[in-house]
Amino acid sequence: MKKILILLLFPLSLLSQSQVIVTDIFKVEYSEFLQQPLKVEYTIECPNGSAKRSGLDFRKVEGINTSDVDDYKNNEWDRGHLAPAAAFSCDRETLRKTFTYLNCALQHEGLNRGPWKELERFERDLAKIFEVKVVVEVIFTPQPLRVPAGAAIPIGFTKTISFDGKQYKFYFPNTDVAGNDWFDFSVTE
Repeated sequence: MKKILILLLFPLSLLSQSQVIVTDIFKVEYSEFLQQPLKVEYTIECPNGSAKRSGLDFRKVEGINTSDVDDYKNNEWDRGHLAPAAAFSCDRETLRKTFTYLNCALQHEGLNRGPWKELERFERDLAKIFEVKVVVEVIFTPQPLRVPAGAAIPIGFTKTISFDGKQYKFYFPNTDVAGNDWFDFSVTE
């Protein structure tokens, strides 16, 4: 059932006039209409990094209509990094590059601070041995709900982790899944 739902909803990226932006640490397909990323691809650079994130905050990118601080005020939605800060904490400058609204999705706090965070830790552990590539796809309904400031709320996320000729795929609903194990969200194709 999950697989069918994902296949039916993902073609929204074809309708939302997205643009692809390549930075030096991640590649993003971004929808200004949704004010959210549709897809982010990255390779973990610093599985043992230790740069501190104190004082860093998300910033807008000039010339692109993204979400902003108002979209995340007084609600259950975290500014969820899709290319995780901890995977790029080699030094302060590299870490800072993850703090852009191009790399940020409205992610339920119970997901972002729970299973999503734990899966990111697993990715970094793998990257201590292998080159780890990750693709995150952000899923929306054809007429998504929006926060009062205007950004669209995703209904879920897929994450595909590739390393050493293997691939793991996960689907996370964008709901309060705190207390669940990240592996419970693995899907088979």
